[in-house]
Amino acid sequence: MNKFLKVTLCYTMSVVLFLMMPMSVQAVPEIEAPSYILLEASTGKVICAENETERRSPASITKIMTLLLIFEHLETGRINLNSEVMTSAYAKSMGGSQVFLEEGEIQSLETIIKCIAIASGNDASVAAAEFIAGSETEFVKLMNDKAAQLGMTDTHFEDCCGLSDSDNHYTTAKDVAIMSRELITKYPQVLDYTKIWMEDITHTTAQGSTQFTLSSTNKLLKMYEWTTGLKTGSTSKALYCLSATASKDNIDIIAVVMGSPSNKVRFQDAMALLNYGYSVSALYEDTNEDKLPVVPVKGGVQEGAALVYKEPFHYLDIEGNNLTEIEKSIVLPEFIQAPVKRGDAIGEAVYKLNGQRIGSVSILSDVTIEEAKYWDYVGKVWKLFCSFS
Repeated sequence: MNKFLKVTLCYTMSVVLFLMMPMSVQAVPEIEAPSYILLEASTGKVICAENETERRSPASITKIMTLLLIFEHLETGRINLNSEVMTSAYAKSMGGSQVFLEEGEIQSLETIIKCIAIASGNDASVAAAEFIAGSETEFVKLMNDKAAQLGMTDTHFEDCCGLSDSDNHYTTAKDVAIMSRELITKYPQVLDYTKIWMEDITHTTAQGSTQFTLSSTNKLLKMYEWTTGLKTGSTSKALYCLSATASKDNIDIIAVVMGSPSNKVRFQDAMALLNYGYSVSALYEDTNEDKLPVVPVKGGVQEGAALVYKEPFHYLDIEGNNLTEIEKSIVLPEFIQAPVKRGDAIGEAVYKLNGQRIGSVSILSDVTIEEAKYWDYVGKVWKLFCSFS
């Protein structure tokens, strides 16, 4: 074989082998922060992480839990955004990042939320804690109870703002992501505040009224166009921390970095993680609005139960699969036995990709059906008799 044919054959074989090779997955970026996690909000799927369960001091990202509890209490209806919050001498005494509330000063709860979400005010955080729970100590108990409820197994709070340098005030990147996800998915209205770059508030005290400008501590708002929040934090012990949220192409991603060596690095790390997340992620969503069949009911006052889906279905793919090939099947029993309560699980919608189950959504009864008694059967017979007469 001459030299030209050998070269041509080698080149052809190289091209064929290259085309047969699977496409390489994009490498996770180099992150300077010693602890981080990246996840998608609607599914909670972790995209990448490093030392995410390492306990670290959280500084002001503690306030994510403070905001979560504020919005939970708003949901009860016992308080509202116009509720008046008075600043105590203790709240005024907070050091670090503050919005300079005066003792006895009254602000609306909405203004207090802005002071926390935009300017990371420690004084505002304590004022909110005292307003909701009577004292910061009692509020911190609520914080730790909520952490336990959310499965934040490596978290313990000592205060509501993150000033504490106690070794007993700690959390992890994973746990910060958990509470961040809970906050933005259950109370997305918080993003209306965390997206604010600057806003003026008015301090009104016995000395008169003065304007004060709240400036966001989250410089990512000016550095990354899809940023929606969420919270920064820094102390000499915690170094530089950030829980960054972003929304692009209907995909909401959370990047948490803890212990970054500098203010600049934490934002660079977060942007690198967010860019990586969006480069590898594809989100499948089924809103589950299609009509479901009526399932027969035996022994009930009604003969059939209307059904509803429990929730939409979300699936995050980071492996480059073709999501149009996801298959959905409805699994229901031939009948159900009375009694049936509204909200009872009756069946499920099962989703598969490449033959593998990737998730499911429960199908619930949309009605309550009592068990039929003797006179119910008599009534049915009578109706049947009347229909023939």
